[in-house]
Amino acid sequence: MLNHYKTGAFYDEMMEDNGNPKRHYRSFYQLMESFSEKELREKHETAQLNFLRQGITFTVYNHTGGTERTMPFDFVPIIIPEPQWNKVEEGMKQRIKALNLFLEDIYHDQKIIEAGIIPRDLIENNPYYYNKQIGGVNVPLNNHVFLAGVDLIKDENGDYRVLEDNLRNPSGMSYVFQNRYVMRQVYPELFFEHSIETLEHQVSELHKAVISHTPPNAEPHSTPTAVLLTPGIYNSAYYDHVFLAQQMGIELVEGRDLIVKDDVVYMKTIRGLKRVDIIYRRIDDDFLDPEAFRPDSALGVSGLLRAYKKGNVSILNGIGNGVADDKAIYVYVPDMIRFYLDEEPIIPNVETYFLSDPEKLEYVLENIDQLVIKNVGASGGYDMLIGPQSEEEEQNEFRRKIIESPHQYIAQPTIKLSRAPAYQEGRFYPCHVDLRVFVMTGNYTHVIPGGLSRVALKEGSLVVNSSQGGGGKDTWILSEGGETHA
Repeated sequence: MLNHYKTGAFYDEMMEDNGNPKRHYRSFYQLMESFSEKELREKHETAQLNFLRQGITFTVYNHTGGTERTMPFDFVPIIIPEPQWNKVEEGMKQRIKALNLFLEDIYHDQKIIEAGIIPRDLIENNPYYYNKQIGGVNVPLNNHVFLAGVDLIKDENGDYRVLEDNLRNPSGMSYVFQNRYVMRQVYPELFFEHSIETLEHQVSELHKAVISHTPPNAEPHSTPTAVLLTPGIYNSAYYDHVFLAQQMGIELVEGRDLIVKDDVVYMKTIRGLKRVDIIYRRIDDDFLDPEAFRPDSALGVSGLLRAYKKGNVSILNGIGNGVADDKAIYVYVPDMIRFYLDEEPIIPNVETYFLSDPEKLEYVLENIDQLVIKNVGASGGYDMLIGPQSEEEEQNEFRRKIIESPHQYIAQPTIKLSRAPAYQEGRFYPCHVDLRVFVMTGNYTHVIPGGLSRVALKEGSLVVNSSQGGGGKDTWILSEGGETHA
């Protein structure tokens, strides 16, 4: 199966340097060996067709408009042994707790600024800091981060590091469930051989987390009504919105389906208006309410912020979360953990250079061909330079942009991102992978076992984002002992 597979200088999730599978991959490897090439090809094609049939798509935007694509799927799973996963889980709970305390603090007492841990101007000049709109507002459970998507990578030693925090509208959770569904359909044999943590009750955990954010002035003794607010069918993550709303059994609405009367939010229904208590929104802050943010927004609901400030409706994730997942603030998350929790970070950051520091700036400009440069406000792999894979012309272009606005960029060493085998076009080859872990918080914090493993299917590429040609893999947490249930 992997006769010509080369692990190279990278940590490989599945294979040892000597060409043998790692202990937790042995059963999977042996099963793969029993398939013929024809069977592997057929199964691969069946898996892709499954995604197509179910309409599991996302939209890639470019200068010519939007193109709808199915998420490329690779059947070689990422398998994580339970003890390793337990450390990840603890690290994620710790990180989200600190980030939530940070958000509560900077919109209220600002103790971390007073203590000199984070520069005041870094927060106050942040375009996602909405102190004017929501400073001093108390949110249910004091919880700003109902759902986080934290991107992890493994370095050359096989140790996890946090690459990025997504605290606004993290997408991709639907793919976690669909990857598992397709794996069970196409490769049922794998599930008889392995004892895998189930995803069965994860949507009800998400629903519980949503419903726990009842606003202070909700009608007493009644079950709160929650909705999922989408920008509509042209949004790149629309499939995600539809899937989650259906699975949780809540209404999927657009801005035009809601109205604010006397600072209370209502949903228009065929039976008249129905009060809405909780909005799980998948619309960016700027477009939520034309009264409070962008007056040209046709996606939001006029008066929504007034209802929010009066305690008549909850908005998840919280408004103004973007200040905490900015790539410049990311550098300070380990300091937040120490400041708010008096603990050392369980999962460390990737080393990061601030370009507003003249010494670091000089170093980065001289070594740009060896570093990764990122725009602090961009996501999805856009406005990013991967030094070792770039042309001189691109490097010069980024030098110019950095000199023009050094505060807008950060630099990181090119990490030897871990790799795993991918099966595409009839052969196995190594591809770089990362893992988006989903953390949900309501009355308690819960981490979905596994998460979304993303894979850079283009050979040699370091970019795993689906918008840049990446795909997905199922992620298995291998429980020690017990029966298989997935």
